Amino acid sequence: MDCSLAARLLKGVRAATLSGQQPQMLPRPVIGESWGRMLRSGVDPDRDVRSGLLNVEEIEERRQASGLLEILPVLREALVTVADAAHHIMVVSDADGRILWREGSAAVLHKADQLGFELGADWAEETVGTNGVGTPLVARRPVQVFSAEHFVVSQHSWTCTGAPITDPRDGHLIGVVDVSGPLETMHPATLSLVGAVAQLAEARLRERHAVTLDRLRAVAAPILARIGGRAVAVDVQGWTAAVTGMQPVDRIVLPKSLSGLSELSDGRAWVPTLGMCAVAPLPGGWLLRPDGPDGAAEPLGGTRVVLDLSRPRRWSVTVTDGTRSWSHELSPRHAELLYLLALHRGGRSASGLAQDMFGDPTRTVTVRAEMSRVRRYLGSLLGHRPYRFHEEAELEVVLPQSPADLLPHSVAPGVLRSRSTPEH
Repeated sequence: MDCSLAARLLKGVRAATLSGQQPQMLPRPVIGESWGRMLRSGVDPDRDVRSGLLNVEEIEERRQASGLLEILPVLREALVTVADAAHHIMVVSDADGRILWREGSAAVLHKADQLGFELGADWAEETVGTNGVGTPLVARRPVQVFSAEHFVVSQHSWTCTGAPITDPRDGHLIGVVDVSGPLETMHPATLSLVGAVAQLAEARLRERHAVTLDRLRAVAAPILARIGGRAVAVDVQGWTAAVTGMQPVDRIVLPKSLSGLSELSDGRAWVPTLGMCAVAPLPGGWLLRPDGPDGAAEPLGGTRVVLDLSRPRRWSVTVTDGTRSWSHELSPRHAELLYLLALHRGGRSASGLAQDMFGDPTRTVTVRAEMSRVRRYLGSLLGHRPYRFHEEAELEVVLPQSPADLLPHSVAPGVLRSRSTPEH
């Protein structure tokens, strides 16, 4: 591949697109969508504007809180040697796009400093435009950005390939691993490599989670054996380690108040789908003892559901019932499903949702499996046959200002139709 020729062609595509003219060739969809977001948000394509660097203490604090320390050895082993040999560097950012680690070729590290690609820097898309750190955070998939595909002109000498990393324990996006270097070092295979390494890191997190659940199960089993009635032991993310006297589920949504038991004056809390529970701490988790009978329906009168899709990377559902309120951060797939159900308050069949999600009405098995997972935290607020929000629940959907910014990661036909509509 002639990198210089490709860079010149891309400069022409970018110039025509930014001036409102028809380019000779269209940018790749993931790049074109990112450029659209940058134009709408007012990022300056001709001037590099960025926020200040984090200091050493702030970087270390973010490293400890990011959830990335557990997988850093995996990333280093798989990428640093390869990156160094190919005149690249490996960069790891947190979920905000802040650079927390950089390793690799000393010469390339020096060039990265000149570009502002340094420890503590903010490389979120809304700050510095289309790039291999910020754009994967929004698109939720591996992205390669070459030369003039970068929105800001000062980055055109650079090529970068990043992949998002999601914590499988709670579905939260925790960061991006990126391989970057001068534009002449670009190789198309880097995209597959970085994507595979991100998946390997996520697999390591799954393995460690299984080990911690086994430890919690060993502690909880003798306790549950002595308890009469219903009880469940869960880890701090709500994954079930052991259960007695009730139907087992994979995971229970926990209220934020459980982050510190001292906040619970009487050692009790209201837990979605379980109701009021007696709560006791366990090493690495909680023991929950529900008050009500198994399968008790949640009250619906006066229940308010707020589906917040206004932010580019974090979507949530908040349920308020009287004085009780709880929130749950949504995965990309669940954000899509709940938005589509909000569009069809009268209900949607499994085949209808499959058509909206995948453009294929036969993919009902996938839809039913995902809806089963959603019902674990929304419970009776979601009906089925057809799938729908309960008619007695008040539903509010908070959308981004521009329809084009709705769930930017999504390729679901039902979401794409909404994005192309002037009004939601």
